[in-house]
Amino acid sequence: SSFLRSITFLSLNPHFSLSLSRSFDAPNTLILQLHMAGQFSLRPISSSSSSSSSSSSLTLASRLLFLLTLLPLTLACFAFLLQWRGGLNDPVTRWSPDQHEFPGMSTTAPSIASHSSHSDCVDLLGRSHSPAFSYYRDWKFDYGTDLKPKICITTSTSAGLEQTLPWIFYHKVIGVSNFFLFVEGKAASPNVSKVLETIPGVKVIYRTKELEEQQTKSRIWNETWLSSFFYKPCNYELFVKQSLNMEMAIVMARSAGMDWIIHLDTDELMHPAGTREYSLRQLLADVPSNVDMVIFPNYESSVERDDVKEPFSEVSMFKKNYDHLPKDVYFGNYKDATRGNPNYFLTYGNGKSAARIQDHLRPNGAHRWHNYMKTPNEIKLDEAAVLHYTYPKFTDLTSRRDRCGCKPTKDDVKRCFMLEFDRAAFIIASTATEEEMLRWYRERIVWTDKALNLKLLRKGILTRIYAPMVIIQGLRNSGIFSSVISSAVQNTLAKDQFLSSVESSNSSRRIESGGLSSRKVGINRGDSQATARKVLEIVDSLSDLSAIPPLSPPSLDEDVPVPVDT
Repeated sequence: SSFLRSITFLSLNPHFSLSLSRSFDAPNTLILQLHMAGQFSLRPISSSSSSSSSSSSLTLASRLLFLLTLLPLTLACFAFLLQWRGGLNDPVTRWSPDQHEFPGMSTTAPSIASHSSHSDCVDLLGRSHSPAFSYYRDWKFDYGTDLKPKICITTSTSAGLEQTLPWIFYHKVIGVSNFFLFVEGKAASPNVSKVLETIPGVKVIYRTKELEEQQTKSRIWNETWLSSFFYKPCNYELFVKQSLNMEMAIVMARSAGMDWIIHLDTDELMHPAGTREYSLRQLLADVPSNVDMVIFPNYESSVERDDVKEPFSEVSMFKKNYDHLPKDVYFGNYKDATRGNPNYFLTYGNGKSAARIQDHLRPNGAHRWHNYMKTPNEIKLDEAAVLHYTYPKFTDLTSRRDRCGCKPTKDDVKRCFMLEFDRAAFIIASTATEEEMLRWYRERIVWTDKALNLKLLRKGILTRIYAPMVIIQGLRNSGIFSSVISSAVQNTLAKDQFLSSVESSNSSRRIESGGLSSRKVGINRGDSQATARKVLEIVDSLSDLSAIPPLSPPSLDEDVPVPVDT
């Protein structure tokens, strides 16, 4: 220790220098030299500690070399196990709805690839071929009774599962708990209706002879607010059906304990913009308690392609409503926005509404609600809207034509359709060739002028809305639509027995050829009045207000345009 203290002292003195080296003559001997101004040196003999230090260094080096050799071998074995064909499933992909193999790992013979569009790669009711986490798999969206307010939607539809399933589950995601579906046509077929009946919160009402007999007893037939729509075909007939169905839905909503009711078509989606959570429930929860009705202005889809197959997942551009635009912007860009069509919107522009469930509530046409005993206190929302997917598919032209038996003349279509564009679309679909129809569709409906689109997007006339697209694509990728269909089939012992039993039970629901149709209801006025309920002795004069039909937005003839800079 005295020697080490001496070494420390010497090292601090600038006149001394210390060097440590290994002797070449004696490898196990360490030479310690101490120089003082180059005059003398000290050479102590090495101790046993130097030998042990050298051996430990050699041991450490050998262990490190062993680890460096073992690590690559371990990684190589692990990689071999992962690629072993007989082998181990990745725990991440084991629970994934999509099982993807590396190239060359398929055990089946490769098939010839067919040339198809991107839309063909997506199963409308199944999953896309892109990986997705199954967040919603087997999630029934069966909300508890403690969620307030409870919202229901009623609709009259003939659409298939490819449209109704995304429509239902999208609205479940944003907070709707119950659905009252009045079905006919394709929607009432066994393959569709039985799937709808398995979804929690969905009540399917078939248009049977019993239903129509019950609706002949409605007080609506003895009132004047809907009388101008009676006994007319096509859109007028549908408008009366919707009003009668809405009246029945009010009773069902009260029985189910609902707080709000909305009438919506299956080509429309609620867009609860302005809420923190993109929640329709949160939006209506913030409505003051003295408000009876909330009006949602509608936005109209602006398709950019003529080959759209799934509008909810492929359309993101919409034209804003007049109520959500400055007056000078609306009228200053009116001609560019109409593109030669009769009106600013192709179809209606007066939005849809939600009504608070309360006594004396009644429909006021498909777009509004009313009250027999008072004028409803209503508000119009500044951000939230209804997204109306108007003629988004080319096949919509022919499908509307096939649902109406009117003659394709200018005089007869006025008897069948309320809006000018619907009349023009019916005539072109009834008289033109396929090629002429496609050309007309591209000119009137498809927004192919990118420069014009960009201009109107900058002006605020057009807007991009992606939330519904993202939600529905996520639901589809999760496999929930195909899961609902498969679970409906699995509820029976065999699929054949399932279809046959539905067919036999559904045959009792079908209306006989000589039965009543909704257009014929009330033709024998005396019979319908005899079976109708008595009108209330005290009828408020407000109940005689006419039903609100689908209305077009304001046109240039209705107001003076204010020029804006381009």
